[in-house]
Amino acid sequence: MTTSGYCAGYAQANLIAVPRDLAYEVLLFTQRNAKACPVLDVTEPGDTRASIFAGDLRTDLPAYRVYANGVLVAEPDDVRDVWRRDLVSFLIGCSFTFEVPMLRAGIPLRHLETGGNVAMYRTDRRCRPAGRLRGPLVVSMRPIPADRVADAVRISSRYPAVHGAPVHVGDPAALGIADLDRPDFGEPVEVRAGEIPVFWACGVTPQAAIMASAPEFAISHAPGHMAITDARDTDYQVP
Repeated sequence: MTTSGYCAGYAQANLIAVPRDLAYEVLLFTQRNAKACPVLDVTEPGDTRASIFAGDLRTDLPAYRVYANGVLVAEPDDVRDVWRRDLVSFLIGCSFTFEVPMLRAGIPLRHLETGGNVAMYRTDRRCRPAGRLRGPLVVSMRPIPADRVADAVRISSRYPAVHGAPVHVGDPAALGIADLDRPDFGEPVEVRAGEIPVFWACGVTPQAAIMASAPEFAISHAPGHMAITDARDTDYQVP
């Protein structure tokens, strides 16, 4: 179950949990690639709650991914049996947070209309590496009517903590994306006549770095299946 469209008014977040000996490198990676990886909260090692998430990070997301040496080894809906006391969890801003104000402004969002997940793509843009971590920028794409693109940019730009304004508008080939019908994560969405594909930096970027860098162990959310936090989306809105 994708969480896009759920719990309107509450900020959503990506999850990446790594062993303590990798946590500094993850923090450095997020700082160096803040557009894609805006950190909302970081836990102490082993903690299963965060200041903006009063639930249990091991059970209260709809779906998880477990990585071993960069390989996806499981997609459970509960990670209590693989949770480690040395795991540091990062909650990273999610673009689902600014979808509510976009909808209120009358901007259609195709993945919500169809009840599906947003389309996400690896790009040919390389993130700045940090220690052992390296990988590509991942983007989410939403087809926006041409006459509403400026409004979508303006609205999302007011939420820099959840990726902010798009990183690209228009031709996907400029990001190295060969086929919009074949997303790397999520589900394909139709781009209709009169619409322009608009691309936002995506919080799945750390997962792409885990896959590219192959550390011993990591847990993440399944793309599109977010942590719905106790923070309000307005907490991250700027004038």
